[in-house]
Amino acid sequence: MKRLFRNPLAVLFAILVGTSSTRADLHVASLSTVTTDLAKQIGGNHVMVNGIIKPGIDPHEFEPTPGDVRKVADANLVLLTGKGMEGYLTKLEEAAGGSAKFVNTGKDISSLTMTEREKKVEDPHWWHSVENMKEAARMVAQSFAKADPSNAASYDKNESAYLSKLDELERWIRVKLAELPHDRRKLVTSHDALGYFARDYGFTIYPVKGVSTAEDPSSQHVKEIIGVIKERGVKAIFFENIENPRAVQQIADETGAKAGGSLYSDGLGETEGNTYDSMMRHNVSAIVEGLK
Repeated sequence: MKRLFRNPLAVLFAILVGTSSTRADLHVASLSTVTTDLAKQIGGNHVMVNGIIKPGIDPHEFEPTPGDVRKVADANLVLLTGKGMEGYLTKLEEAAGGSAKFVNTGKDISSLTMTEREKKVEDPHWWHSVENMKEAARMVAQSFAKADPSNAASYDKNESAYLSKLDELERWIRVKLAELPHDRRKLVTSHDALGYFARDYGFTIYPVKGVSTAEDPSSQHVKEIIGVIKERGVKAIFFENIENPRAVQQIADETGAKAGGSLYSDGLGETEGNTYDSMMRHNVSAIVEGLK
């Protein structure tokens, strides 16, 4: 054991090598679990990612703490999903003092619209489309390369590898959904979060709540949902991982539809569904098994 310490220079060299291998060239803060995973996929060893919003946290109701503000202020880049999801964004930018560059990963993605409290708003849940995720990956890679040009080649390589992974995911989704007849592609969910998924794969969504989990449905709307389930023969209804399933279970009990299980709608999971790829595979598998 003593021989390990006979050469102090060797020990010092080992410490320095270990330190340099873990030192990140770019510090990134992320306001979504989806963009946290995306930053890790594109950044690799060159980026330290600090996820402000953790798995299981409802982003619709999130309010940053002073500690979160410090993390944002210390970052080179701050990733957000945009389209109104981060309602606290203006206050956060002001509190952080403008030292970090905010990257809106959803900015160049075409928006679906929905009605929220009798007015049209953008649907912020764009990541439920794999094609949209590819667009976000390209933007993140470009942003990383611009902020850290010395590692641009690495970011470009990671982007290519991740786009290939998303291509494979898209193929898997198409094959899995082929098990589900089109007349059964009717989704009743806790809130209106799967619009982009529905557009890409031919589903009709009947949400219990609107775009935000904070909006409670009226008794009239619940009656309408119950009527739709009975009239159109919806086989299963789904709750979401960040919500209490009680309301969905009550509707299931009243209609005879089964509870189809939990979906990840506003972000990734803590263990299962803790990457974008595994989240999409979990959701698609649950939907197919629940409805076929």
